[in-house]
Amino acid sequence: MVGVDDCSSESDVIIIPSALDFVSQDEMLTPLGRLDKYAASENIFNRQMVARSLLDTLREVCDDEGDCVAVLERIGRLADDSEPTVRAELMEQVPHIALFCQENRPSIPYAFSKYLLPIVVRYLADQNNQVRKTSQAALLALLEQELIERFDVETKVCPVLIELTAPDSNDDVKTEAVAIMCKMAPMVGKDITERLILPRFCEMCCDCRMFHVRKVCAANFGDICSVVGQQATEEMLLPRFFQLCSDNVWGVRKACAECFMAVSCATCQEIRRTKLSALFINLISDPSRWVRQAAFQSLGPFISTFANPSSSGQCFREEGRSSEDVPAEERSRITDHDAEEEEQIGPEDDAPADFSAGPESALQDCAAETFGNSAGDISVPEDSSSLCTLSSESHQEAAIDENDKKPANCKSAFRPEVDTSSPDSTLLDQELFNSFHFWRTPILEIDLDKELQQDSGEPLSPEGSGDASGVPGPGSPNITMATRKELEEMIENLEPHMDDPDVKAQVEVLSAALRASSLDAHEEASSGEHRSEPQDELPDCHADQDTCVPLISAAEESMDATPHYVHGGSDVIASGGFSPDEERRSKVQDVVPQALLDQYLSMTDPSRAQTVDTEIAKHCAYSLPGVALTLGRQNWHCLRETYETLASDMQWKVRRTLAFSIHELAVILGDQLTAADLVPIFNGFLKDLDEVRIGVLKHLHDFLKLLHIDKRREYLYQLQEFLVTDNSRNWRFRAELAEQLILLLELYSPRDVYDYLRPIALNLCADKVSSVRWISYKLVSEMVKKLHTATPPTFGVDLINELVENFGRCPKWSGRQAFVFVCQTVIEDDCLPMDQFAVHLMPHLLTLANDRVPNVRVLLAKTLRQTLLEKEYFLASASCHQEAVEQTIMALQMDRDSDVKYFASIHPSSTKISEDAVSTASSTY
Repeated sequence: MVGVDDCSSESDVIIIPSALDFVSQDEMLTPLGRLDKYAASENIFNRQMVARSLLDTLREVCDDEGDCVAVLERIGRLADDSEPTVRAELMEQVPHIALFCQENRPSIPYAFSKYLLPIVVRYLADQNNQVRKTSQAALLALLEQELIERFDVETKVCPVLIELTAPDSNDDVKTEAVAIMCKMAPMVGKDITERLILPRFCEMCCDCRMFHVRKVCAANFGDICSVVGQQATEEMLLPRFFQLCSDNVWGVRKACAECFMAVSCATCQEIRRTKLSALFINLISDPSRWVRQAAFQSLGPFISTFANPSSSGQCFREEGRSSEDVPAEERSRITDHDAEEEEQIGPEDDAPADFSAGPESALQDCAAETFGNSAGDISVPEDSSSLCTLSSESHQEAAIDENDKKPANCKSAFRPEVDTSSPDSTLLDQELFNSFHFWRTPILEIDLDKELQQDSGEPLSPEGSGDASGVPGPGSPNITMATRKELEEMIENLEPHMDDPDVKAQVEVLSAALRASSLDAHEEASSGEHRSEPQDELPDCHADQDTCVPLISAAEESMDATPHYVHGGSDVIASGGFSPDEERRSKVQDVVPQALLDQYLSMTDPSRAQTVDTEIAKHCAYSLPGVALTLGRQNWHCLRETYETLASDMQWKVRRTLAFSIHELAVILGDQLTAADLVPIFNGFLKDLDEVRIGVLKHLHDFLKLLHIDKRREYLYQLQEFLVTDNSRNWRFRAELAEQLILLLELYSPRDVYDYLRPIALNLCADKVSSVRWISYKLVSEMVKKLHTATPPTFGVDLINELVENFGRCPKWSGRQAFVFVCQTVIEDDCLPMDQFAVHLMPHLLTLANDRVPNVRVLLAKTLRQTLLEKEYFLASASCHQEAVEQTIMALQMDRDSDVKYFASIHPSSTKISEDAVSTASSTY
């Protein structure tokens, strides 16, 4: 470019350099020369450009090891740039450069470890926040791609991170370093984490000065636990986790609630049941709403960690199997477990002594802690022999008290009407715990055996009267009949709380004492015929007739009047309405701590939506299949009412969540419970909003295949309803229906397929949306295959004739095009033998060669040339059918439309139906 002054002479001409001159100058420089030139520029953008072009420069000089090392050395000098944006840009390129060095390792040995890694580690403590964030992301990317050697991790990375988390370190840097340590733990493995990261992590959990550090530790606690394993978790991490769960900052407690499931998975079942469950109850009742919200969201996943892996497999069909049918290995496991528990209790001779001391103080402590100075929390019935139950609030408070070692969750007590002037003040120490003496004025001693049989209207049998002489009577010095009654009452009412180890131990002692009293007068040989599981035995279970001892309990008195659930059984023995006590008892199980299940069941309470989370019901519905799998189908009665409540929830998102998982729940529950409890809810979902119906529709085959054939056939009448949607433009709904109908073909007979599924399939083939039609062509072809293979193949022939009449001769060109698509699919999927195809479909297909619409003729040419002639039937045999096909192709090759000529003459590479549809310009709507 030349600038000229009009008034000046030729010698005054000013020459302005062009940009092309600079380009030519740069082209004359070597890659290293250009790098040096712009790296030394005062322009920040030039130095940024250098950082971005480092990888390209390395590729240019990769053949020369010396030049590669020179580039890497210049990267080190560029890392000292004073401009943060240049350093950040450089750090973004480091992972790519490291990967290049790894691929070219022979020519650049140890390049990353010597030149790049020190820069990454140094930038972790950079003063600029953007540079630190970029270096942290780069470090994690390098670890994830395994570009850092294990030795470098131990000697270069971890020491720097530990130094950055020192007490005197910058607050922001410390917080970020802790986060990096936690995120890199799964990548570096258990060994490095335990030796180098875990000690400092435990220190950071107790950082009293910065709650941000504790919050980061709490948020990543589950990841650390999963890396270090069970032993390190229980010995080193759990004490810190307990501290974090009681932190005075609600954000820390919320983070603990969110990772609770991961922590639980890294502990043993005993700690999970005895310690973590009580800790979780504390979080659920936290003063902060945000903590409670996070805890309730994690409640279902936490409950699922109590599942027994050995029994998680499901067998759906249960015909001919009673609830008592337990596998042999499971029975042996239960027996061995009971034997171990009996060994821990001690000999039966010592049981009454332990029993005489323990239950007295236990009942007194239960009374002192439960009743307090008022009876406000006690339900006192008019009948003094009835049981009173603690309120749910007091039960929860007792469950979450970790330091409480007494059975404060005992549910049985009598009305406190103590008569201090009772003349019977010289009772035996063994009977002090007896509630008749502790709570009531003494009553006259009567023959309880005769009284019970008179009340029940049963006459005294000779066998019973004869055997009664061998049984210790009410006046037996060993133990009175009234005492046996109280033992049975206490055992019955403590059974629902067997998840509490203290209560379980008390039940063991009581059961041993009761068994010893019953067998005291008999020989040692007969002792083996009695109960093998005293803690699970119901009070109304009698021994053999030869040693029958009448057992008296409150449950026995109301046995005929109220329905009850057999402990561990799967069926309900319905004989009347639920009493309040039985209703509570119906939700008792022994798989997970009862307090956790009670809290889970309360998630459907409307008050929870106001005090915790408006979507708490959705979280409950989302985790319900996992909870059901954990409890097992034998405890489905605990969840039935909750499931029904969720299924009728006002929020469609809750019902939608259930609809998407109902097929999984059916597998868990088995065919009997599915037919009784899930089918009515499934039917309700079928008539719900489209947002809910789509959940049922996506797994329609998965659910219907679990039903009996008679129940399954009832849904044939309702499949037509899926064609009607709230929004007619919701074409994906109809596409999903076509997908499911393909799967449903195997579940129904040819008659049912022809009568019920055929009309729906033909309707979908004429849908306005091409995506629906493409799937429907596959459906019709599979239907042709099923009906043709049936005997007799009458249904298949009728379906083909209907296809010819409704589509092959359709007055609309789209219908005739659909007929060609169906024929093409039948040929490709071998749905009909070629000889049968040549007889039933091919004559009508060839007549479309004279169709007036070019799109139909184009598709016909593709089908004949690319699909039909590829079949061996038309290649090997010189039949009249082959001759007819060749004549049709020749006619199409002379067609007046150029596209028809093209597809009839050559072999295009693509034969997919979807691309055919696009090429024939089929409309979407």
